[in-house]
Amino acid sequence: MKIKTVIVDDEALSRRGLERLLRRTQDFELIAECGNGRDAVDLIQRERPDVVFLDIQMPVLSGFEVLARLPQESLPLVVFVTAFDQYALRAFEACAVDYLLKPLDEQRVETTLERVRHSLATRQAADERDKLMEVVAEITGAGEIELETILAQGSTAIETGHPQILPIRQGRNTARVPISSIQWIDAAGDYMCVHAEGDTHILRGTMKELEGILDPRMFQRVHRSTIVNLRFVKSLRAHMNGEYFLTLDGGQELKLSRTYRDKIELFLGNSPVQRGAAP
Repeated sequence: MKIKTVIVDDEALSRRGLERLLRRTQDFELIAECGNGRDAVDLIQRERPDVVFLDIQMPVLSGFEVLARLPQESLPLVVFVTAFDQYALRAFEACAVDYLLKPLDEQRVETTLERVRHSLATRQAADERDKLMEVVAEITGAGEIELETILAQGSTAIETGHPQILPIRQGRNTARVPISSIQWIDAAGDYMCVHAEGDTHILRGTMKELEGILDPRMFQRVHRSTIVNLRFVKSLRAHMNGEYFLTLDGGQELKLSRTYRDKIELFLGNSPVQRGAAP
């Protein structure tokens, strides 16, 4: 089986060097590449690679920000590529699949490819995603919900029973995220990613805490690690094993697991679903 691979790096020379080494292998299939973080988010969601070689320092969005903007449930294996940042390298060595230093060393790349093969073969990807998200949260800074602010929001919160703003404290600043703008929330370990209006806020907390705050008429749990805003769900696609995939307005695809199949009627209404297998 081919290992679908994507390269994301703003340096063309670095991309060419890694591409040359990958094409020598029999099992790694380079399906796409790009040179900035913004394009990388769309590319990874569209192509769904098994592994991404991801540069850390890039224009527009850094490698960390790219990861934070992707649905964690479908996050591929990640190999970081960088020319510096020793602190990050120490963290990645413990928590990511692997890292590569520029300029690339051929023997070191071979070692990395073996680690990728092993991770895919032993199905360690889910555990590595959780560890990786913890590192991203540590480096970018994870906020906390200002519960006292929510409780003090006044008549609006009292009338609806649910707040309209989610205040997330991040250092000395507080990001005031409109609840209605949140597309989906996913969890990895002790951290959550709140996706809203193209931004991702990394939050320290639990899904249970957020479920207690959010209006269930708008937000529903569709997976043990995913809450989705019903208003952003564009379509629903059945999978042969009893799971479903939700496609959001922005093109993101989230899994609705068998445990939450009773939620299907919220997305279907009275419309029948055409069953089909996921690619």
